[in-house]
Amino acid sequence: MRKFKRRVRNHYSYTARRVAVRADRPWYYWLIAGLLCVALGFGLAYAMARNSDYEAVTAQLEEIKHKNKMLEFKLIEAQRKLQIELSTNSNLVKDLAKVQDENLKAKEDLFFYKNMTGK
Repeated sequence: MRKFKRRVRNHYSYTARRVAVRADRPWYYWLIAGLLCVALGFGLAYAMARNSDYEAVTAQLEEIKHKNKMLEFKLIEAQRKLQIELSTNSNLVKDLAKVQDENLKAKEDLFFYKNMTGK
C-alpha cells in the first residue's frame, strides 16, 4: 500500500512532471483547409491564365525560335570556315617546311659549287 500511495503522490503532487495540454484540430478541419488552399491555387492560376495574351506569347516564342535557328546556321558556317582555315594553315605549314628544306639544300649546293670554283 505504501508503494501505491507513493506512486499516486508522485504522479499527482506538486513535484510531478509538468504536462503540456494542447488542443488538436479534428481531421476534417485540416481537410477543409487543404481543399480551400487547392481551390484558391486553381482560381489564381485560372485568373492569371485568362489575363495573359496567348497570341503575343506564341508569336514571341516563334520569333525567338527563328532567331535561334538563324544563329545555329551562322555558328555552323563559322565552324566550317574555321575548319577550312585550320586545314589550310596546316597545309601551308607543311609546304613551308618542304620549301625551307629545299632552300637549305640549294644553299648547301651553292656553297659546295662556290668552294669548287674557288670564288
